[in-house]
Formats: sequence, C-alpha cells, structure tokens
Amino acid sequence: MTLEDVQKEIEVIKARNKRVEADKAWEVSWSRRGVIAVITYTTSGVVLFLIGDPFPLFKAFVPTLGYVLSTLSIPLAKSWWLKCKYPKIMKGEFKPPFE
Repeated sequence: MTLEDVQKEIEVIKARNKRVEADKAWEVSWSRRGVIAVITYTTSGVVLFLIGDPFPLFKAFVPTLGYVLSTLSIPLAKSWWLKCKYPKIMKGEFKPPFE
C-alpha cells in the first residue's frame, strides 16, 4: 500500500465521518423532533376525524405529547444505561490497546 493509497483512504474516512456527524446532528435536533411531532399530530387528527371522533384535533395532542415526552426522557435513559453497561468507558478508564 502506497502513501497515496493511505491518503485516499484517510480522505474517504474523513468524508464518511462528516456524513455521520451530520446524520447524528439531525437525529438529536429539535427540528427533527418538531417535524415528527407535526406529522404525528396531523396523522392522529386525520385518523380520529375519519373514525368519527367528536374532538379529533384536541385528542390528537395525546400521541404527540407522548412522542415529545419520550424524546426528552431517552437521553436520560441512554446515559443511565451507558453508565451501567460500560462503567469504565464512561469514567474514562478505558485505554485502547494500540495507544
């Protein structure tokens, strides 16, 4: 493997890392949560309207609120799970073998 091959691979990895960072930013963004909440509210309202519910737009807030609350609790659950499952990594005690 030549130096040029290594440099090309590094550039490919850097480009992939940028895409992964952008995807991660979208996954945790409030914009994504808002879009999903609007879709959830709209879909729930339409379904409730179609089945003849007397207050479809009001009741559509229930699943939307459930979604929003779940997105707020997931970071806490993830943090707790990581601390329990990988305590050494979370405390910074893990040292990769190649360092």
